[in-house]
Amino acid sequence: MMDLDEIDRGLIRALAQDAQASAGALGRQFGLSQPAAWRRIKRLREAGVFRGVRLDLDKAALGFSVTVFLGVKLATKGRISLEDFERVVAAIPEVQTVEHVLGMYDYRLRVVARDIPDFERVLRRRLMTLPGVGSVDANVLLSEERRPGPLG
Repeated sequence: MMDLDEIDRGLIRALAQDAQASAGALGRQFGLSQPAAWRRIKRLREAGVFRGVRLDLDKAALGFSVTVFLGVKLATKGRISLEDFERVVAAIPEVQTVEHVLGMYDYRLRVVARDIPDFERVLRRRLMTLPGVGSVDANVLLSEERRPGPLG
């Protein structure tokens, strides 16, 4: 874990909001020269603080208006390895995230679909046919509010 000062935390917050912000603009925002801002960003990147840059896609604009969270309980853990299940389920394009969790379920999946009938198709034809699936519990996302993370 690296020591972060207020400027580092500010840079992280700013880049979390706009990963394409230039070092010059960030330097002006935080009272640094462009090279000093660039050096700090480079140091944070090399320390592994940033895992990468990704686009925040508008699922509805792409035709995916339904998001469902699935709790998946495997039937018997001995018959299929967790790695095999993760590999197979991650290959399904509608599955956005695969989280191995502790509690009532073995996995929590975030699945997108065009509509409820499309989700039912994905559930019946792709997810329920996976080896090792015992029970599935679905929760349809009604609304989502993004909140700043621990540094926000």
